[in-house]
Amino acid sequence: MSYLIAGDIGGTKTLLQLSSADGVVLLQKSYSSAAYAGLDEILGEFLHEAGVSDIAAACFALAGPVSGRRVRLTNLPWEVDADAIASRFGIANVSLINDFAAVGMGIAKLKAEDLLTLQAGVEQARGVRLAVGAGTGLGVAWLTSAHGAYAVHASEGGHMDFAPVDDTQCALLHYLQQRHGHVSYERIVSGPGLLSIFEFLRDTGRGQPSLQLIAAMAAGDGAAVLTRLAQQDDEAIARSTLNLFMAIYGAFVGNLALAALPRGGVYVAGGIAAKIAPQMQGGAFMRAFLDKGRFAELLGTLPLHIVLNAQVGLLGAEHYARKSA
Repeated sequence: MSYLIAGDIGGTKTLLQLSSADGVVLLQKSYSSAAYAGLDEILGEFLHEAGVSDIAAACFALAGPVSGRRVRLTNLPWEVDADAIASRFGIANVSLINDFAAVGMGIAKLKAEDLLTLQAGVEQARGVRLAVGAGTGLGVAWLTSAHGAYAVHASEGGHMDFAPVDDTQCALLHYLQQRHGHVSYERIVSGPGLLSIFEFLRDTGRGQPSLQLIAAMAAGDGAAVLTRLAQQDDEAIARSTLNLFMAIYGAFVGNLALAALPRGGVYVAGGIAAKIAPQMQGGAFMRAFLDKGRFAELLGTLPLHIVLNAQVGLLGAEHYARKSA
């Protein structure tokens, strides 16, 4: 029997899956990316546990620009070499694709319960689709109809210049320019970006964290703590952080929607959106998405969904591996 491997490799975690030729998932494991020196090390551990060797094809979705057979990840000090992996592990066909290209491919595999619709809009059959999502970074891909299916076009749209829309956002831009020089949307609309917004509000006197918040952030994942306390507790700076994050996120997605006119739907994936879905259903995200002057009415016609299935990228990578086998 031959097998397939699919991988979704991000700055925070690496998710690997082994499946049989007939589509049965045999093993799936999640690894902390930062705990390993590279994908080879994780894959070796995974295959040792799986106890198989006849791998017909593997596809790895990587958070970074993909060109050719070797990829350097954006938010992880790894370089992944497809030919080296094929040689070391005896895999007949190894493919590397962008992580949001994988998300785009995975959209067709989603079920109704995998989506939360923020705006029904008027879906156009074979219309352009847009996949976007914040996690450790900020991914973007477009999908266009071709020969009865969708072709996926990866991009690095998350690294476009941040465009502030009010005085607070202008001050945030200036604050981050002192750190980074160039300020992309990914510097803000991401897990690390959420922390940067919090630090901006704190350092410029726009909010004061409680001792409880300081202690909780020091003890765990700061971005996760901020989103949790913004939803559950009376932490004004956490709530302000999340609201500013969602406003900038919504404006960015609205900008992409104007560029692509995705009448086939906007799909907001990534590790953050599903965690703050109740807040994204109304308020800052949707207001900013629609706040495009004369084109607000047009944006109101576009279907807009949050992808709740955290494995959408893995679904896309598995689909690509199966086609390559």
